[in-house]
Amino acid sequence: MAMKPPTATLDKRYSSETATVRAWEEGRSLLEKAEIYWLTTVRADGRPNVSPLAAIWLDGAIHFCTGVLERKALNIASNRQCAITTGCNVMNEGFDIVIEGDAIRVLDREKLQRVTKAYGAKYACWGLTVGEGVMLGEGGDTLVFEIVPVKAFGFGKGEPFSQTRWDF
Repeated sequence: MAMKPPTATLDKRYSSETATVRAWEEGRSLLEKAEIYWLTTVRADGRPNVSPLAAIWLDGAIHFCTGVLERKALNIASNRQCAITTGCNVMNEGFDIVIEGDAIRVLDREKLQRVTKAYGAKYACWGLTVGEGVMLGEGGDTLVFEIVPVKAFGFGKGEPFSQTRWDF
């Protein structure tokens, strides 16, 4: 899916004087290569829930899977708004990304097949198949969701520190 390039702005309140806007391509590249992501969903009572998970970047969206009865799936059923992050846990080096958007269930069989193939290739998960609206693996049926970014943030760490906001 061809995406319109996002509008990028530098938040000078949280950036070094010499910082410049970071390119979306840098953020997208990190999303493609990362192995661990952190998904934040909201429980029905408003409390946040954060879960580490595996994900893939495909067709301009981040894709992840979860079991039908897992907390994140239950949360998304009542509130699709979420955030997903990745980066590194070092203060003075690296680049962190935060994406905000709605988690939408992937039901299209062709897309599920492409997501399943991408998961298998990225995480060396062999034997993944597609069922009726689910991805099937050793752990059983999993729901697949995508988050198309509405807004994203890139946090450059180390000199210069920077905070870039991308609006899609």
